[in-house]
Amino acid sequence: MLKACLNGGRRRDEHPAVPVTPADLAADAARCAELGVAAVHVHARDAAGAESLAPAVIAETVAALRAARPEMAIGVSTGAWIEPDPAARVAAVRAWPVLPDFASVNVHEEGAEAVAAALHERAVLVEAGIWAAADVPAYRRWRVPAGRILVECTPDEPIEALAAAAAMLAALTPDDPPVLLHGEGGAAWPVLAEAVRRGLHTRIGIEDTLHLPDGATAADNAALVAAARALGAR
Repeated sequence: MLKACLNGGRRRDEHPAVPVTPADLAADAARCAELGVAAVHVHARDAAGAESLAPAVIAETVAALRAARPEMAIGVSTGAWIEPDPAARVAAVRAWPVLPDFASVNVHEEGAEAVAAALHERAVLVEAGIWAAADVPAYRRWRVPAGRILVECTPDEPIEALAAAAAMLAALTPDDPPVLLHGEGGAAWPVLAEAVRRGLHTRIGIEDTLHLPDGATAADNAALVAAARALGAR
């Protein structure tokens, strides 16, 4: 599976094509779907442009995406930087009136298992975000099943990112859920190529990089997806 990560924490002053509003995200998702993307991961924003887990914000964002591409899987972030209080994150999830298909939960964050449990209770697929091999034992202590593991390579330097990927993948087993491997910044494309080589799910989009494999600035998310497809991501 190739997933498009449409915006993350990016601001318009970083790139003019960053999708912010529900309408922006829906239009970008439709363009990426035409290129064969099966899922999108978004960071919902409120009217001021701030990332939010508020029920009304999630509902408006997910509804717009679903109206644009009913067949596309829609995912959101539950990162602790959006709402630092774990109890508030759980309460927000339990109050969402419109549900995404999946949501990412970073294993290392305080309250991660409780957030994952709230998602699971509502039949939202949990993506367990592993940022380091040391996160794997913490994930194994969860009493909540994950539907997918995100192996997230945060180093910007490709050699470091690929070494981190190898360490995290080595800590997992064939009995673990399916893996999505991705990198960020300067390591986004080398890690995507490694995911293709290993036959793993992967992702690309403005959240992870603003640049094409040749270093040129990408026009938009669709340009990044097209480049990923050219490299063999499916």
